[in-house]
Amino acid sequence: MSSSKISIERRSCQQVMVGHVAVGGDAPVVVQSMTNTDTADAASTVRQIIELWQAGSEIVRITVNSPEAAAQVGYIRQQLDAQGCNVPLVGDFHYNGHKLLSAYPECAAALAKYRINPGNVGKGAKRDDQFSAMIETAIQYKKPVRIGVNWGSLDQEKMARMMDVNAKLAEPLSADALMREALIQSALESAKQAEEIGLPSNQIIISCKVSDVQDLVSVYRDLAKRCDYPLHLGLTEAGMGSKGIVASTAALSLLLQEGVGDTIRVSLTPEPGESRTKEVVVAQEILQTMGIRSFTPLVTACPGCGRTTSTYFQELAQDIQRYLREQMPVWRKSYPGVESMSVAVMGCVVNGPGESKLANIGISLPGTGEVPVAPVFVDGEKTVTLKGDAIAQEFQMIVEQYVAQNYAEGGKLRAQSKTIPIRSL
Repeated sequence: MSSSKISIERRSCQQVMVGHVAVGGDAPVVVQSMTNTDTADAASTVRQIIELWQAGSEIVRITVNSPEAAAQVGYIRQQLDAQGCNVPLVGDFHYNGHKLLSAYPECAAALAKYRINPGNVGKGAKRDDQFSAMIETAIQYKKPVRIGVNWGSLDQEKMARMMDVNAKLAEPLSADALMREALIQSALESAKQAEEIGLPSNQIIISCKVSDVQDLVSVYRDLAKRCDYPLHLGLTEAGMGSKGIVASTAALSLLLQEGVGDTIRVSLTPEPGESRTKEVVVAQEILQTMGIRSFTPLVTACPGCGRTTSTYFQELAQDIQRYLREQMPVWRKSYPGVESMSVAVMGCVVNGPGESKLANIGISLPGTGEVPVAPVFVDGEKTVTLKGDAIAQEFQMIVEQYVAQNYAEGGKLRAQSKTIPIRSL
């Protein structure tokens, strides 16, 4: 079904190329993730990178913290290329990055971007020299850099100087406001220093990560006004399970709605045994539910009530969503535009037919005491009524037929939406 959507006006900024992926400018908001394997274990790292890439991560960051890890980066890149995985790799450096990049040129060349934390580059007089060494390597290999400030590793010497100055002001900043200003200044001053060394401004991305939602929103609103570098969004140490998902969604959605943010990561702590790919799925769903990008058809489903004592519609909704996501690697190649398709699985007659008509494909299952039939709507029109024990299988076949008929290369894409461009709030 065609629908009218409000478009979000993005903040204007420069564009940076991270490998083949554009960040900033008029490029789509990019989803990225990070491995949690020991990079020195090349086989495990390659497997996880491929999992993240197949889930939809467009950039993957890896830890480069030791000579053993740095020595494997070139090999990891080779193995990924051999398996058809062209995802750009970002090296995450702290403390010894200047040494590793110098000692392992294959690592420096294989990475698509370097992440540098100004608070962890070095202390005292060594800080500038070590920062300069990393920037000079980036210039040599024509690599972009993310200046990634984190409030858990803020430069303490800089913070102490700012506290001394603040204490002498007639109206000093609060401790929280001073911390936020220190984050912003650290990022912008480091970016300026990188430019003075010779790194082009269109090779710089900035992030200022904190773990509090309101602090993150405040920092990025201010940062967006004070620079035109692309901004990487992420709530650091977001947490586990629903807490991490809710906190990240709250913070990122507020900023994205205002047009702030060019690439995002959802920093979830995986549950024991849980796939690392969950953070990619959550990031995609934040962007998709806000209407910013589409990655896979999403299922609208009612929450259930006293009219839906059966769990059948819940199981069907879950099965269909899983099926759609599993099919996307194949469909993405053969059926362009299918990621914007909408599907509804509803549980009773109250909202079922109405919601089903608004989706490209919808099914209204019978609630408690209703006639045991399930009308199916395609592009707003009732096409068939399903009944019996094979409703789930028959509905899945209808979805498959719809995709093949409407999204084949060069075919009519009925699910394309019309956008009404307005200024964001």
